[in-house]
Amino acid sequence: MNQKTLNIGLAGLGRLGRRYAENLARNVPRARLAAVCSPVQEEIDWARDALGIEKSYSDYAQMLADPALDAVFLVTPTSLHANQIELALDAGKHVFCEKPLSLELEACQRTVAHAARYPQLRAMVGFVRHFDASYRDAKAQIEEGAIGKPFMVYSQTADLLDPSGAFVKFAPTSGGLFLDCSVHDVDLARWLLGRPKAVRAYAAGTVAVYDELKALGDIDNGVAICEFENGCVAMFHASRTQAHGHDTHTDIIGTGGKLSVGRNPRMDRVEISDAYGVRALSAPSFFERFGDAFHAQCVHFVDAVLDDTPFDLTLEDAAEATRIAIALRQSMQTHQPVEL
Repeated sequence: MNQKTLNIGLAGLGRLGRRYAENLARNVPRARLAAVCSPVQEEIDWARDALGIEKSYSDYAQMLADPALDAVFLVTPTSLHANQIELALDAGKHVFCEKPLSLELEACQRTVAHAARYPQLRAMVGFVRHFDASYRDAKAQIEEGAIGKPFMVYSQTADLLDPSGAFVKFAPTSGGLFLDCSVHDVDLARWLLGRPKAVRAYAAGTVAVYDELKALGDIDNGVAICEFENGCVAMFHASRTQAHGHDTHTDIIGTGGKLSVGRNPRMDRVEISDAYGVRALSAPSFFERFGDAFHAQCVHFVDAVLDDTPFDLTLEDAAEATRIAIALRQSMQTHQPVEL
């Protein structure tokens, strides 16, 4: 493409959708947030009042019919992702979609095949940790041989305990703890290990706090192991019940050393010294930890489309992350290893 600006329509203006809208409207130099879509009038009003977005749609199909739009960003419920990506491609739009691609493997595979019919269009599912400066540094060091041959990854996603249990309302449509949280770590492990194919998955979990999850076959704390065809192994931990804050960290172990990312989940560089000792506050949520990465992810998508350069993530990567996460959920529920 020779144009200097990518005209974007964004669908979904919930908590995370508003963050994307703010980035696209204010912080991505070659992007223009030209339109928003939501069935909720209050969200449309927010985009107009806070960001000055005058063009809005309550119907997604109507937004796709807008010839002024080059691309769409989807920050919508997961159950809509696969179909909305396909509709956007049919309408001639490039597509960025928040993770995951789908909670169903068949839908993932269908969308990958659908996208292949449109080689002139670009589609990407965002796994934001790929764009975090520390993770990118770790990946670069692995490629430079800093730790020899990597063969094992430990990665976790642990969220702050929410006494209100608000996420329980989301749980019936989340796909469960491994598909909602560990899918990030699954994708990271594959990326850091060179994208090997998974061959076996084991998982176990417990309900430590939110008893309502039992009726859904879900858990609030889980652990898992994934084996890959090249002999590499990944271990995952996911939690909804951390007392200290959001705690994402990853270890990559190689034949010549180890890299660790995010081992100390500090809010900033401030230390508090008082009668309780010396301590630091932790980031309360994933956005405080990865805010810069969400911005970098938007820039990456826009620049790749305008400059016709490769994405760091493919739809196939997203489909494989879902395939592994589904196997982890199955293993947890059946108490048996799952062959992949």
